[in-house]
Amino acid sequence: MQRIKWLLILFFSGCCHSPLLAQESGFAPFQLIAHRGGVVNDTLPENSLAALEEAIKRGYDRVEVDVRLTKDSLLITHHDRDFQRYYGVNREVSDMSWEEIRELRGSEGQQVLTLETVLAHCRGKIKVMIDNKISGFSEPLFESLLALLDAYGLRSGALMIGTEASTEYFTGKIKLSCSMDQLKENRNRADFSPDHYYLFSTAISPQEFEWATEQGFLVVAALNAWVFENGRIREPAETVVENLKQAGVRTFQIDSVYEPFFR
Repeated sequence: MQRIKWLLILFFSGCCHSPLLAQESGFAPFQLIAHRGGVVNDTLPENSLAALEEAIKRGYDRVEVDVRLTKDSLLITHHDRDFQRYYGVNREVSDMSWEEIRELRGSEGQQVLTLETVLAHCRGKIKVMIDNKISGFSEPLFESLLALLDAYGLRSGALMIGTEASTEYFTGKIKLSCSMDQLKENRNRADFSPDHYYLFSTAISPQEFEWATEQGFLVVAALNAWVFENGRIREPAETVVENLKQAGVRTFQIDSVYEPFFR
């Protein structure tokens, strides 16, 4: 009887891993961050629940969440300043109340989501990268953002793409994106810790990767379609990815069109 009991314990412990842990090896040895709210394509709009769920299903490590503020100070997830591109409404986010915004419908039936709705769907399934698109400085507002991350157990693994106005407040409270020059400058701070920052760039050399990792920094490469489309990077995406892999990079923030390079 005792032997049966232990066999049952072993069986159920093997079957009951958390969903978040189950996703970690989706693209091993790489960790992918889904740009603009998930796996985005012609039928999966950016910052939609459908795009987020697809990223979770495919095993992405994190999802990048674009955060903006409505006229009545609600945190929502939306990339652009206005709603023209997806919703056909030429008004800025900051000029519309949540009551107005929640009525918008996109071509695929999607709605604008509150940050809380997105974080609730991420809990226990996928980590987050917050792209802070909030203008200016507001300590109560920033506190509420961190409180939401805490409420859904997401702050400890979160990354943030910050703003100049918010950087000082968020330093030490969430891991912040930096260029190489910023990392070197931050090492001179009295409160410096490598846990406060990560290297985030579209181009990372082997020397930069080696230096950053020796200092204890996470290294994240960005692979976004708009960088290639506007000519900022002229090399083919496949070449860029291969060079970054050869440099040692293992964590990438990507548009899902580049996912095949990591399969």
